[in-house]
Amino acid sequence: MPDDKRNFALRESSGEESSVFSGRTPRQAALKAARRLTPASSEEAADRTELRLREKGTTKVHIYEGWAWEENAPDDKPDWMPDDITEANVSKQGIEHLDEI
Repeated sequence: MPDDKRNFALRESSGEESSVFSGRTPRQAALKAARRLTPASSEEAADRTELRLREKGTTKVHIYEGWAWEENAPDDKPDWMPDDITEANVSKQGIEHLDEI
């Protein structure tokens, strides 16, 4: 079975690409990026941050609004999981095409 993972570079406002997230879909990569945001105490209190992910090898930039918050881990969590975990969510805002990479 082929590995369908694609790589998405997180773009700063300066155009610099600071880190790469992989996923089968842009949303999956955006969720990974959002989980790195500073978590708020609750989903309602979370600040929304624009995430711009460029698909590697293309000029397509997927734009998401992402936010993260702390939550108690589930009761049936594995031993290695901490008591507080970071949850994240994203909302797609659109797609832009760069003139050049």
